[in-house]
Amino acid sequence: MSRRPNVIVILSDDHGYADRSALGVHDNVHTPALDRLAAEGVSCDNAYVAAPICSPSRAGLMSGRYPLSFGTTWFDNSRLPDDSPTLAERFKERGYTTGYFGKVHYGPEQLGDHACPPHHGFDETRYGLAGQSQGRLHYLRHSRAEYEARGEAGWRMGTQPLLEGDDEYETEDFLTWDLGQRARDFVTGHAGDANPFFLMLAFNAVHNFCWQLPEAERRKRGLSEYHDWDPETRSYFDWYDDVVAPNLDKGREYYLAQLELMDAEIGRLMDTVDANGLREDTIVVYLTDNGGSHCNHGDNTPLAGSKYTLFEGGIRVPFLVRWPGGGVPAGEHRDGLISALDLYPSLLAAAGGDPGDGHGVDQWAMLRGETDAGHEALHWDCGFQYATRSGAWKLRYADGESDEVRGLLQYEHTDLGAGLFLYNLDDDPAETRNLADAHPDKLAELQRLRHDWRATMLS
Repeated sequence: MSRRPNVIVILSDDHGYADRSALGVHDNVHTPALDRLAAEGVSCDNAYVAAPICSPSRAGLMSGRYPLSFGTTWFDNSRLPDDSPTLAERFKERGYTTGYFGKVHYGPEQLGDHACPPHHGFDETRYGLAGQSQGRLHYLRHSRAEYEARGEAGWRMGTQPLLEGDDEYETEDFLTWDLGQRARDFVTGHAGDANPFFLMLAFNAVHNFCWQLPEAERRKRGLSEYHDWDPETRSYFDWYDDVVAPNLDKGREYYLAQLELMDAEIGRLMDTVDANGLREDTIVVYLTDNGGSHCNHGDNTPLAGSKYTLFEGGIRVPFLVRWPGGGVPAGEHRDGLISALDLYPSLLAAAGGDPGDGHGVDQWAMLRGETDAGHEALHWDCGFQYATRSGAWKLRYADGESDEVRGLLQYEHTDLGAGLFLYNLDDDPAETRNLADAHPDKLAELQRLRHDWRATMLS
């Protein structure tokens, strides 16, 4: 390797664990770029995010810390911690040029907040504050006039202007294409620089509402046009129920269309990296922010559960790493436990920096195949539900009387599986058999692990 590597982290939104064509689960899934990334790098089969929803998950990735350590458990208390440097700030300390393009959602962000990328370490930005809407960005419409004319529907649908720095950026281009082009421009613009770059590309795809497609793409696929919520005609939740699973006609086809279009942008970005002679010295990482969303037709086979849940399908995610110049082999799989929290120390270590004192670990030895070991244990805490995984064993609990569990079942058609459960994931990756009664010693062991971890996080 001739110099410190460039780093590209690609983060999607709600991508289902089974929804990559290389896995062979579905004949109608087409992801050639992600398949190429896997073929040219390493696939981590036991990779996790820090939370089953986007805001705490993204805050954990950017800080390298378990969300509970900074008081975050769910949407209503999520934030980007301001008492430790972000990954971007640490890269800037190393002389990197930094860029962030895409969705931002750490909490209820306002213009100029620390949660805005220009204010936590990014030099060049084009981003949408999903915390200013209902957690989403519109795929096709972003303008001040559109947002204000729609009233509450502007907030519900996420049509507010994007931002470049602290200035509004309006566009009616398909957002996946817009973000992909901006990322390619960043790579091309800095390919010849003396200093390396750190790029985060955070697609809003494949979050619902996936029927917001460019007209030509929709017609090419023979898909009908759906209209955004109009408060003059129906209540929001009555309308919403018709545009999510299981009621959205051809919902899986809309989802797969968005996935294909995002995948194509990932392929173009990789082509740009390679065409500029940066392939050997550029780390490319792909993952999603939480498990696939059943209400948006994502598929997590063979895993149980969905986004919002602490079943495997809510927290285990696709996780691909390519770095040929760094000794990462092509086309191999890794079984060790790895977390999105590990990106912080691992990427900084690759850049020659101090990995910091967060909760992730440097995973390059595992990624290179020098060891099989990953984390000894990983933990999640959402207040009303929690989980711990240690080796093959997993502890999971959800409070069936909580408002969150009841609300998610009612509005998102998502069952969080109330009760206390113990699983052996080697034998039962779909979490179908509760072994709590059969293995009381193992249950007690994982409960002690969780108790000790939680005490450390809250100290």
